Amino acid sequence: PLPLCRFLTSKDQFHAYLRARGTPGSEEARQEDEEEDPVSSDQTEPPAKRARSDEPFTEGDSQEDAGEAGREEKEPGERKRARGQNKSRPCMKPNHYEKSRLCPSVTQGCAEKCYFGSRCRFLHDINEYMAVKPADLGQNCVLFATFGKCIYGVTCRFAQAHLGDGYQNIINMELAKQWEGKSLVRNNLPKDLQHRLRKKKFSFEKADEYLRHLGKCQGDSGKGNKTSGNSAEGQEVSNCTAPEEGPRDAPAYPVLPEEGEDPKPAALESRCTIDASEGSPIKTMGPVTDEDIIKLWPCEKKKLEIHGKLYLAPLTTCGNLPFRRICKRFGADVTCGEMAVCTNLLQGQSSEWALLKRHHTEDVFGVQLEGAFPDTMTKCAELLNQTIEVDFVDINVGCPIDLVYKKGGGCALMTRSNKFEQIVRGMNSVLDVPLTVKIRTGVQEKINVAHKIIPKIREWGASMVTLHGRSREQRYTKVADWDYIAECAKIASPMPLFGNGDILSYEDANRAMQTGVSGIMIARQVTVFPCSLLFLRALLMHKGALIKPWIFTEIKEQRHWDISSSERFDILKDFTSYGLEHWGSDTQGVEKTRKFLLEWLSFLCRYIPVGLLEHLPQKINERPPYYMGRDYLETLMASQNVGDWIKISELLLGPVPTNFTFLPKHKANSYR
Repeated sequence: PLPLCRFLTSKDQFHAYLRARGTPGSEEARQEDEEEDPVSSDQTEPPAKRARSDEPFTEGDSQEDAGEAGREEKEPGERKRARGQNKSRPCMKPNHYEKSRLCPSVTQGCAEKCYFGSRCRFLHDINEYMAVKPADLGQNCVLFATFGKCIYGVTCRFAQAHLGDGYQNIINMELAKQWEGKSLVRNNLPKDLQHRLRKKKFSFEKADEYLRHLGKCQGDSGKGNKTSGNSAEGQEVSNCTAPEEGPRDAPAYPVLPEEGEDPKPAALESRCTIDASEGSPIKTMGPVTDEDIIKLWPCEKKKLEIHGKLYLAPLTTCGNLPFRRICKRFGADVTCGEMAVCTNLLQGQSSEWALLKRHHTEDVFGVQLEGAFPDTMTKCAELLNQTIEVDFVDINVGCPIDLVYKKGGGCALMTRSNKFEQIVRGMNSVLDVPLTVKIRTGVQEKINVAHKIIPKIREWGASMVTLHGRSREQRYTKVADWDYIAECAKIASPMPLFGNGDILSYEDANRAMQTGVSGIMIARQVTVFPCSLLFLRALLMHKGALIKPWIFTEIKEQRHWDISSSERFDILKDFTSYGLEHWGSDTQGVEKTRKFLLEWLSFLCRYIPVGLLEHLPQKINERPPYYMGRDYLETLMASQNVGDWIKISELLLGPVPTNFTFLPKHKANSYR
């Protein structure tokens, strides 16, 4: 590969080159850019981003620097640094289109049946709407080109591709028939199910039975005593799915009796063979079979066959459905939805249920749940078991953020073994699919406890465990401890254990597999160690697949891919198309796609092209100095300036709205 020193530059030269639009020495372009963005000169680059070219890199001070990189440094005359930690983030939800939105009933061609009636605050006159509608962003609509029909009609920001005379929405019947009846995205939230959840009419028979036995066990053992593992195991409830209730018009989901109704007579009238002494929650109709009275053995449950496969971890915010489609295309074998909070799912929140959606190309797909108590987690597991299609359910016991930890969830469950056991046993008793658990090495940095917890998790009934080689205190800094992961893999046997941490190249993946793990999870691991210019190696931070989603291809083909800037830009184009298909091609969908694109760009900018490295493979614990790419686009993609990320988004989605602002959700070094 080419030596990195050929491409080294200073911060001023780097940004001057970008301001000049790729033409070095263009003073007019620089002055024009300063006039457009007067704020940029007031807010200097964050101290942690500066390369320490005159200080030698030592192993001793790397530990301190890694911790200090995440803290704010104040210098005289410098503005407070904007850190994207979800604290006082500017409101980035564009509401300019709310004032003149077209009523959905008009878009769907049924204006006379407006759901809101006289209270509707949306426009019903198409001519009035078209007079204030923003200009189209392009001539090609992704939805129309793919499916033959755009459901957003005149509200589509690419409407000129499918609008005829009188603003009539054109339909390509031949193409539309090919997709007729096909479900591309599964696990949607039906309105009737949402209504039952909000009215608390959903029946949790198995979960309630488990919780009753759990309460009985706790009552017998006395307050303050831990529930014995044997007694809890003996009270496990059947995993069998209840048979259909007979009539075709029966509800698809269990329904609680309405207020005022006595459930006992109905139970007596039905021809059910229930042994009251056993307390079985399963009601049967007709002759008794083994299915009715014998529960599934653990060996009879559906198996999770993912040994040796590449697992894309659940990634909050960035691990959305369009991004998972990108990773799936590059070779990811197993995908998992973003972390979903169980209490929000039980309340029927549409935004939380959106995290469970599954694209039809995701052949092995799971969902990850977060919660702190056995009642909500067990009920949520039963809810999902009956309503969505997944191959496994994962419990998040690795989330380090304070919002989750202080409520007893995430990593806090590693210190609450009693609740942890009740959650795992309860969820396993109501699920027909495998249950997996993701944990960290421990809570405190130098006190590892995973090796003590893993045998218990296996005993409680989990099918697999994933170990992130860092503690909660380390968050996503420091190097992952793969030696400890190897020890835990031996302890976990015969239960599969996946390792997670610092996988950036196929060499890293090969070394990880040699530790004895069943597979590797590629996710977001961050390491921030400054290095001197003498090292001239990369990488600033590692967020696994977020930095280079083609890592799955590199691992499977056992090669380094010197991907060009145009190829990387084509990946962004595909993400944009997937986003418009998923979130919509109207103004709201376009801006939501832009938001998630910018979140992803805040990670993608940290990739260093293979052709610029002096040594291979890339090292995760070193940061590069400023460098110039082999072309303008490659240099633009290397910028950590949020204004340059917005420029890239404008190349794909058109100009941003007036007064548009963006700050990454994660802990970022972005600046204006």
